[in-house]
Amino acid sequence: MGLKFSIPYQIPFYETDITHQVKLPHLLAFSLQVSGMQSESLGNTDKEVFDKYGLVWIVTDYAIEIDRLPRYNEKVTITTEAVSYNKIFCYRNFYIRDETGQQIMLFKTTFALMDYETRKVAEVPGEVVAPYGADKIKKLLRGPRYKALDNPIETLYRVRYFDLDMNGHVNNSKYLEWMLDVFDLDFLTKYTPAHIDLKYVKEIHHGSEIYSGYEFDQESLSSQHQICVDGNVHAQAIIQWKEIGDE
Repeated sequence: MGLKFSIPYQIPFYETDITHQVKLPHLLAFSLQVSGMQSESLGNTDKEVFDKYGLVWIVTDYAIEIDRLPRYNEKVTITTEAVSYNKIFCYRNFYIRDETGQQIMLFKTTFALMDYETRKVAEVPGEVVAPYGADKIKKLLRGPRYKALDNPIETLYRVRYFDLDMNGHVNNSKYLEWMLDVFDLDFLTKYTPAHIDLKYVKEIHHGSEIYSGYEFDQESLSSQHQICVDGNVHAQAIIQWKEIGDE
């Protein structure tokens, strides 16, 4: 297990939705910023990694556990920890705790380093991860098996300029937003995610037309999702839902 880094955070108005809960894609994006803060504190910034190696960090997988979502104006602590790494992937956790110290969310995150020019995943240089004190492992940690959806309900979106991040592709939190946005207001004000597995397969760039498709099983309160461009799958997810208030 590696070094931990924590910051306090108070949920602002503009990051909450109609239920007064935090918008999950926003919290996901901010949590990644916290890992960037840790890197800055260690003198190992993303810019330095890019300037020296031509590499940029990307997220490949999430496993998100949610006891409850923080609410408007609530004070939480976000802690991140670089847990382990292997030849290709780096594994980092984010813990969200309330004012009493109770853990209310956990993001298990898989990172990789992408060559900015070739857009291919590169081997992890040992000196890049050394400052975090993470354990080196040989095993590749794998998520669930995702199936292709046979008859999904689809919604069309177009990638806009403000969907992009500094790496020149759609920001990873936007994929989750597209997946959640396919549900109607009645559903999203009654149900909230309890667990999410999310896998990024391919980049998406400006101007693309994407189809956010899903299949929902009412009995198990679970949904399966895919983001497609030109018939190719770019991201997949499995979401387990629960009623708001069932924490």
